[in-house]
Order: sequence, then C-alpha cells, then structure tokens
Amino acid sequence: MRFIVSQSALERALGVVSKGMGSNSTLPILSGIYVKAEEGTLEFQSTNLNISIRHSIAADVEEPGETVVSGKILANIVKTLPDAAVSFEADDRTCTIACEKSHFRLNTLAPQDFPEFPTFELENSVELPSDLLTKMVDKVYKVTSRDTSRPILSGVLLTVENNVIRLVATDSYRLAVCDSNTETSSTDAAFTAIVPGAVFHDALSIPSMTERLLIGTTGSQVVFSFGNTTYVARRIEGNFPNYKQLLPKGCTTSVKVDVTGLAAALKRVSVIALANPSVRFDVDADGGIVKLSASSPDQGESTETVPAEVEGQSMSIALNYHYVFDCVNAATGEKDISLELMSAMQPAIFKSYASINYLYLLMPVRM
Repeated sequence: MRFIVSQSALERALGVVSKGMGSNSTLPILSGIYVKAEEGTLEFQSTNLNISIRHSIAADVEEPGETVVSGKILANIVKTLPDAAVSFEADDRTCTIACEKSHFRLNTLAPQDFPEFPTFELENSVELPSDLLTKMVDKVYKVTSRDTSRPILSGVLLTVENNVIRLVATDSYRLAVCDSNTETSSTDAAFTAIVPGAVFHDALSIPSMTERLLIGTTGSQVVFSFGNTTYVARRIEGNFPNYKQLLPKGCTTSVKVDVTGLAAALKRVSVIALANPSVRFDVDADGGIVKLSASSPDQGESTETVPAEVEGQSMSIALNYHYVFDCVNAATGEKDISLELMSAMQPAIFKSYASINYLYLLMPVRM
C-alpha cells in the first residue's frame, strides 16, 4: 500500500476516528486504526466493540492496500508534522511515514484481525440540523445516569414528530426536557430512539460534522451519518420512564429570576456548602426576592438575596446546588429562568422559553 495525502487532511481524519479507539482494551487490535487505500480514497476505521467509526478522505493512492497502525502513535506523529504532503507506505509488518525531513517506521497489525465494520439496514431514520441538535444535547446529556444497573437511565429519549424535536433525560433525581421546532425529514410517523447519552454527545462533537445529519436505528443499533463519516453504536433497548406523569399540572408559587444573577449568587453561596451540598431557597412574595442560604457546622453560613418576580405565596425549599448549577448552565444565554414550586417536599421545576424550550425538574433535599 502506498499513498500521498496532505498533513492537515490526515490529521483531521485521525481526529474523527480516534474517538472510537479502545483506550484500555486487552486486545491490541482495538487500539489501532484500520487504514484502507483504493481508487483515490482513504478509508479509516476504529472500534472499541461498543462504537464503530468510519471516515473517508481523498488522497493520491499509488498502490491500494490495507493495514492497521497504533492509533495513538499515528495521531501523535501526524500532529507534529509540518503542513505538507505526507507519504505513507506499508507492507505486511511495517509502515513508513515521510514528510519533508521527517521519517518514521512503525510496526503494524494484521488488517484481517480488525473487527469488520457493522453492517446495518435502517428501519427508521430522520435528518436533523446538527447545530440545533448539538445545543439540545448539551442541555440534557449531563442528566443521564452513570449507574450501570439501570442502563435505560443512561440514555436520552429522542422523539421527532410534526417538525418538533424533543430530548428527555433523567437519573431518577432530576429530569431534563427540551424541545424545538425545526424542519425535519420525518413523515407523519414519529421517530423515537433511546440513544446512550455519552454516545449522543460524542457523535455530535466529531470535527467532520456537517450542517445536517441522518440518525437511524436498527433493532440493536443507532447510526449517525454525515458527510463522509458513519458512527454506529449500540442502542439502548427497553421502555423509557413515563416522565409526563411526573410533571405537575400547576404550581402555588412561580418565580422569575435573572439567569446570570442567579448563577453568580449560587456560586458565592455554595462556597460554604462543602460537606452538605444543599442550598436553601426562601421565596419572599411580599419583598419580591429569593434568599439563597447555605450552612456548614465546620465552616459557617452564607446568604445572598436575588431580586425576583414572584406570583403566589412565599415558600422555602432546599435543593442540591450541583444539580441547580447544571440547570443554570444549560440555560446560559437566556435572560430569565422561571422556578415553579408546589411545596417544600415536592419537585422544583425550572423553565426557560426561547428557540429551545427547556424544563428541568429537581427533587428537593431535607432542609
């Protein structure tokens, strides 16, 4: 195998497929990148047996062939090379890489031992704008559970129907829902899939992402396809929790606060909340303020008030400030955020409305 390709194109391609390499695998072949050259095209593949990535670029192929090279070493070499033509030549056991005055010889692995790229026939698919979907995933994927005993909670529920995209995630302590209107390729039938949260976020952060991407499903796979890149992962099977039954029909207290002001106040007050991550929210309907307070037997206490528009009665509730931070960060860029309360022992609901509507339900903690 022999080909010539630009350093910049090769570096970008390796950046795409490196996300699929097995990092701590006992199988050396999984830490490699499969390279195949034919008819002016280079195809790169990586897999850790849970996800598989395939990406292709144009190149001057002088002799077709295939090989597997250590992905980490190859990527480290290419990123240090000057932006010039890179020549690559491989035989059964080694490959040589040359760029201007730099020369490298690497041991290779047998390409026939590399796992075959998953074959699939999509049962359902939908084409979506990638920029909007990325913003939506950023708002919900941190809410997915890390508990491996309940894999369904590690996923994000994606539904597309009547040009409305909705994402839902929960870890049983909190729930995040966001939706947005956009033109989609979906038909009258709704598209539904439970996508692993880490996979969803990872796929959308691939540098070769295009303006629109195709998401499809098979019986056991979820497939992302965009440009010259295909990303295949195992889908989560099962029934997602009925989150709609958790949403109350109304509230007794509604509070509207400035997002930036709330974030800054929460950051200062929570400095005291080291051993106990709870921050108390005291809503004063008459004074039009929300007082944030935290206390620690060892450190002391902190308080700060935030101006607010309050409808309903005064109320107090304690919330895990780490979870509130995730909510406030997800609403960054919005001017206001609303907090709806029923009682000190019922969930608090944060809401923001913009091009992406956002709802965040959070269970209270003991005061």
